[in-house]
Amino acid sequence: MVYRMAENNEEDPLLDKADIEYMLEFETEIFLDIVRSDGLVVAAKGLNLDLVLLNILKVYQDPGNLVLVLNATDAEQKYFDQKLNYQHVYIEHDTGDKRIEEYLCGGIHFLPARILVVDLLKKRLPIDKVTGIVVLRAHRIFESCNEAFVLNLYRQHNKTGFIKAFSNSPQSFTVGFAQVERVMRALFVKDLHLWPRFHALVRSSLKKHEPQVIELHIPISEQMKKLQTYILEIMNNTVKELKRLNPGVELQEVTVENCLIKKFHKILQTQMNDIWHQLSNKSTQLIAELKALRHLLLLMFYSDPISFYSTILEYRKADYARTVDWVLSQSAELLFRDAKALIYSADKEFDPEFCPKWEALLEILKVEIPAEIRKNKSPENTTVLILCSDQRTCYQLNEILSQGPRFYLLHEALKKKVPLNALSSNFKNCSNLPDVAKAEQSNVKPKTRKGAKKMKTDEEAGGSSENIQPSIDEEELEDEDFQSTYILTMSESVLKDFDESSREESILTPFTQMENMNITQVCESITAPKILIQTFKSGENYISLQNNLQMLKPNFIVMYHSNITAVREIEMYEAHRQSDTPLKIYFLIHAGTVEEQAYLTTLRREKEAFEYLIETKASMVVPEDQDGKSDQCMTLQRGSATPEKNTRKGGQAEEPAKRVVIVDMREFRSDLPSLIHKRGIEIEPVTITVGDYILTPEICVERKSVSDLISSLSSGRLYQQCMQMQRFYSKPMLLIEFDQNSHFGWNNQYMISDDDSSFKVQEKLLLLTIHFPKLKIIWSPSPYATAQLFEELKQGKAEPDIGGAIAIGDHDLDLIETKYNSSVYDFVQKLPGITSKNVDRFLRSGINMQAVVQKSEEELRDVLGNPSDAKALHSALHDECSSAKEAQEKPKFSRVPGKSSRGGYWRGKGK
Repeated sequence: MVYRMAENNEEDPLLDKADIEYMLEFETEIFLDIVRSDGLVVAAKGLNLDLVLLNILKVYQDPGNLVLVLNATDAEQKYFDQKLNYQHVYIEHDTGDKRIEEYLCGGIHFLPARILVVDLLKKRLPIDKVTGIVVLRAHRIFESCNEAFVLNLYRQHNKTGFIKAFSNSPQSFTVGFAQVERVMRALFVKDLHLWPRFHALVRSSLKKHEPQVIELHIPISEQMKKLQTYILEIMNNTVKELKRLNPGVELQEVTVENCLIKKFHKILQTQMNDIWHQLSNKSTQLIAELKALRHLLLLMFYSDPISFYSTILEYRKADYARTVDWVLSQSAELLFRDAKALIYSADKEFDPEFCPKWEALLEILKVEIPAEIRKNKSPENTTVLILCSDQRTCYQLNEILSQGPRFYLLHEALKKKVPLNALSSNFKNCSNLPDVAKAEQSNVKPKTRKGAKKMKTDEEAGGSSENIQPSIDEEELEDEDFQSTYILTMSESVLKDFDESSREESILTPFTQMENMNITQVCESITAPKILIQTFKSGENYISLQNNLQMLKPNFIVMYHSNITAVREIEMYEAHRQSDTPLKIYFLIHAGTVEEQAYLTTLRREKEAFEYLIETKASMVVPEDQDGKSDQCMTLQRGSATPEKNTRKGGQAEEPAKRVVIVDMREFRSDLPSLIHKRGIEIEPVTITVGDYILTPEICVERKSVSDLISSLSSGRLYQQCMQMQRFYSKPMLLIEFDQNSHFGWNNQYMISDDDSSFKVQEKLLLLTIHFPKLKIIWSPSPYATAQLFEELKQGKAEPDIGGAIAIGDHDLDLIETKYNSSVYDFVQKLPGITSKNVDRFLRSGINMQAVVQKSEEELRDVLGNPSDAKALHSALHDECSSAKEAQEKPKFSRVPGKSSRGGYWRGKGK
């Protein structure tokens, strides 16, 4: 099928290929810019570049090309594989030999960076034959990650291949000092392409085919306005108290406005991660309280009054209120008092308010959309798509539309055990009330919100046990018991003329025959107008929403929750659809509330991020050799610790000796191998059973993070690993590596339970060093420090034997532990004079300890082959310990003559 291209680019030869799919004008511009030269493309959220990527891959989809794609999710791999007709695309990689065959076949290869690093180091991949590398989610690239390691190895041996990087997260490039410059340096690109939503070409491209948007500003009740005011007052006081306690800390991002956005805590964590250990317990508790208060706002607007009130009751319990200050404030008292008015009337009858959006949604589905269907006279082709932010809301709307809001509220009240002293007249007419009561009496386990079940202490969350914080998060609104899609059908009454008497009738029926059927089959089997309730995904899973829109082809979309990414994806879908009948969208939002403010704040932050990037690009100084295509630049990429060249006697310089570190294959999940390679040390990836890093024939290192160290000490795995290292290496080492973004210290944030307290872990480490006296413990603050330490440990030492390291642990090798009893070997190895060099000779002599005691020093010298070792062993076996009489005759101390009693020193007198 031949697709049309933008009219102003028809003469470009790159666009003459028959299989290039249609792109909008700004997409075509991005495509041409990135194909002609390497660079980094940063687009706004929602302006997904999947079509640009698809056409780029089609340009190079040929056995004569070898293109690697990094950082692609499983959904994206399947999407591109399907769009490329499964030709010359490789997404499943088995063994190393199989991958070698696939590399030689060319085509497009989707690979994890960890696997690709190993293949590059082992020369499985013909790196000089690689056409180029495509990097997705470029904002995640930093100098020590595996993706940067791949690009570094690629540029060392391939100066002509391309590197094209893409990202849809502009705000990620504003965190840290010169973040965009550092990312571009790690990517080896010099060009930066910025495509915000306010770009003139983007605006003109999307304006040609705009959807018909009906924006409904839904007011909230007076009672909800009061509750919103109380929560915002508490949040404001919390922010002021946090800034008062930390006057020397930069907390510009900590505002009530920023607390409303979804990624506030990720931003706060990035800003305060380096000083988190310096914050007091009070400060960390205040940050946790901000999270709890934000969750209350989410519940009030996104959930129902029953869930909001039940959560309020949880916060008022003594175990939580005892350590949290805001619960005892005046605003909190007003909040607790007025929250009852949401579900109880003045007569204390159960009469909860409806969520304001419920009535608007029922009006749209029962009045406006049926009227449009009758007007178009095509009910069998009508699809309504309702988009929500989480699966719990999808379940809630399905229950409301199929059974009614009153039944849902009553059912939730019974599940959450809200007191029902009396029901209002509105609920006494619920026909399904006996069924609800019967279900509750049969002890049916309800689907309750995870965050409302219990409170979680700071100790369980990795903090101090003195503070208590609730285990709540908007991500916990997701429940695996909920379905990803709910489908309802409209009854035939929608074809009739609407009258007021039919307003209360239930015209929506849930579709329950979804087992063993996908959404496409379900939609094809339903002839009546259908309603689908789904979640819109974030930018990480944008392929899901795009596929659903293209597959379902909805006539109406109801945006129940606001989301910038989803709105722009719908705009992109409508612009590509180019239909004469515009897509109709109902956008529901609470005007003048925190929901609207959070939406506007997200827009503002993205605009400020692009303005910052535009200013940075204008003043950016890019080195000429940053693309890595010159021969001189790669010497700088390997770090400043390149070994100096040796000089022969004649003055002629010779090449430095090759330095090698043997690395276990499983260690490539960490950043350390990349940093070691940057210091000019070659990496040999092999599968070894003893240790993680072999630096020299004598030095073996077992690397442990703090969390891994605690679990290894508890399970006893570390004891076995140290035993193996001590048997085969004379200098075993245990490396305890801390996170470079956290505090370099031993504190309670690493403790996972009371049993693994800081003191007990240190006790176990002490016992470990006593049992293995040769074991050296290395404390490293970061992988950077570890790489420098490894280089210093290798100076002047012999290089490790790769074959020997692989053979250790092999059952076919005749090792010491296979020839002798392991307990006897461990005992003998601890004797004075017994070393790793003579232990095998000593054990092969076939003598027992009784014969050893009877031998003279000269005879032991013949056995051990070293007079000093023989003397040490003979002295340890035959010299007597000091007796009690000798202990009493120890030299006494007296003052040296000529020295004053104050300024003199003391010396022991001999016999």
